[in-house]
Amino acid sequence: MTQENQAGGRRTSVDEIFDDLYDDITSMRLRPGDRISEADIAAKFGVSRQPVRDAFSRLENLNLLLIRPQRATEVKRFSSREIEKSRFVRAAVEAEVFRRAARLCDDGGAALLEKCLADQRKVIAEQDYEAFGALDYAFHELLCEIAKVDFAFDVIRAEKAKVDRLCMLGLAKEDRMPQLLDDHSAIVAAVTGGDEEKAVEAGMIHLSRLDATIERISTINANYFETETE
Repeated sequence: MTQENQAGGRRTSVDEIFDDLYDDITSMRLRPGDRISEADIAAKFGVSRQPVRDAFSRLENLNLLLIRPQRATEVKRFSSREIEKSRFVRAAVEAEVFRRAARLCDDGGAALLEKCLADQRKVIAEQDYEAFGALDYAFHELLCEIAKVDFAFDVIRAEKAKVDRLCMLGLAKEDRMPQLLDDHSAIVAAVTGGDEEKAVEAGMIHLSRLDATIERISTINANYFETETE
């Protein structure tokens, strides 16, 4: 998912390099531990190394790159501690979003939620993992808007980005899209029905779906995770 220009103005070569690498990393075309070269990226975009360094720095701030002096830059491996921290923060914020959305959802909000579900069904039929990931973001953003706490999505998006790569692995390897659609449908039913507690319960079940994926990937692809000494 392409990130917006942080300055909100004209796109620069830094933005283009950042977006290209961000999409490659979060879609798992670049895997944890893969090495990337400033010189190679500069040649690919026909620029000097400085905009590449700037793009690398932005990706490092998102915890997606590991930059070490005099050593190769690597795609950041997963950190079990950071995943746990991210999910704790997200669960706390989203629980309140679900409650408020259930309390404030009107007919217009309900219609928009139903359209989100219809769009998700369409991409599931097409087996389009990346499109489903984008629609998942849109679904959670809409819930924040219905809850009248659109600013909460800034937190959710930041925390969600930290586990997006695991989500993509889960979607691609375990065919989890139908299950996630069922979760979204349960959330919508509770929200549109005005049941705050059921909305939170359905939302927490939805957030817990990544547990099995994390356990499976940490076993099958242990090299994707940081060691205790890193």
